[in-house]
Amino acid sequence: MAANAITVMSPEGGLSRYLTEIRKFPMLARDQEFMLAKAWQEHEDPKAAHQMVTSHLRLVAKIAMGYRGYGLPIGEVISEGNVGLMQAVKKFDPDRGFRLATYAMWWIRASIQEYILRSWSLVKMGTTAAQKKLFFNLRKVKSEIAALQEGDLRPDQVTTIATKLGVLDAEVISMNRRLAGGDASLNSPMRADSESEWQDWLVDDKTPSQEAVVADAQENSVRMDLLGTAMTELSDRERHILTERRLKDEPTTLEELAGQYGVSRERVRQIEVRAFEKLQKSMRAAALEKRLIEA
Repeated sequence: MAANAITVMSPEGGLSRYLTEIRKFPMLARDQEFMLAKAWQEHEDPKAAHQMVTSHLRLVAKIAMGYRGYGLPIGEVISEGNVGLMQAVKKFDPDRGFRLATYAMWWIRASIQEYILRSWSLVKMGTTAAQKKLFFNLRKVKSEIAALQEGDLRPDQVTTIATKLGVLDAEVISMNRRLAGGDASLNSPMRADSESEWQDWLVDDKTPSQEAVVADAQENSVRMDLLGTAMTELSDRERHILTERRLKDEPTTLEELAGQYGVSRERVRQIEVRAFEKLQKSMRAAALEKRLIEA
């Protein structure tokens, strides 16, 4: 999206005020969102793009609040999420039948997580998808297995976590120690009487090349396109239940969805599983067709 196409509010002026202000932007009805998306898609109408972005700023803030445990200013996390939202608006195709919020949350989370990985540590935290998954899920899995003690994990706990997240035992041990110990701020002064910060003396030999950044962005874009296409092959009920159960920060309960559709909890669970399997099958078939993976 061109830099001059849209201006987004920033939380830098005060988080409480920002959260209050973004609540004033109205939510969009499905048909209204569709027309605005077409206006941007066909005519690059900046007013349409601005309205789509501002109506979803609350979604960004909600997702960003889920990343408060990494010691970074929440205002900066929200700003990064807003960048992801703008990318989503730029690439959103309304003809595929799903709402912008469903599509945008993937871009928002990706933007926030990349920012956290860049900023959280002096040493690059994760280079593979599995390592990134470990970084963002270690606390959750530790809680699930009641590994609440401070210090190193027991060997059996390490093995359980490594198996759940698909990484090596050594990676679990290392990440646990890093998250427990934390890192010094790059903006900390080297001495009390000095204006020099630690980051001024770091040699940047860890930043990916521009080619790698572009390749990662293209790969993410392809995944989003595959997902969007696959979602259109689901029925309205399947798409709604899958979105509510697997794509929301706080999934809707089986009981709530059962009440909405007048069916049993087990029936909702069956629809969810079937929809997810259809989604996986469709995305794999599309990836094979595009030769993105091998059979």
